[in-house]
Amino acid sequence: MVNPEAVLAGIVDPELPMVTLAELGVLRGVTCSGGRVEVELAPTYLGCPAIEVMADDIRRALRAHGAGDVVVRTVMSPPWTTDDITAEGRRKLAAAGIAPPRPGGPVFVGLPAAPNVRCPRCGSAATTLMSPFSGTACRALRRCEDCREPFDHVKER
Repeated sequence: MVNPEAVLAGIVDPELPMVTLAELGVLRGVTCSGGRVEVELAPTYLGCPAIEVMADDIRRALRAHGAGDVVVRTVMSPPWTTDDITAEGRRKLAAAGIAPPRPGGPVFVGLPAAPNVRCPRCGSAATTLMSPFSGTACRALRRCEDCREPFDHVKER
């Protein structure tokens, strides 16, 4: 069997396919015993609809590389936050036109517009919240007032 961490490092997020699960920071732990591999996976949101797809992708990839028994457990503690996204994950999100969340940012309660969300295309901080929801529950839709382009923003939590 190939190193499980190496296999897991290549699995992309089903909703943000420009980043891997490792770059997104949802992989919490991997243990191996004999032919059995156990993976701990943290959802980005309670009730995240992608968690089962992620688990299936993990099982399929590990089995394709020789793992006999694969167990994927969803863990809630510690809870996932946007601070868990790696620097490379943030870079890839921005390169794909999605504004990454600020590291160490405050937790917003309610639906206020997050301040200083920079446009991933031109870098302007003059952006406006168009909708608190976008393609997935973890993204908001914003528009740059300078280049006039809409873009997704991964919400801070």
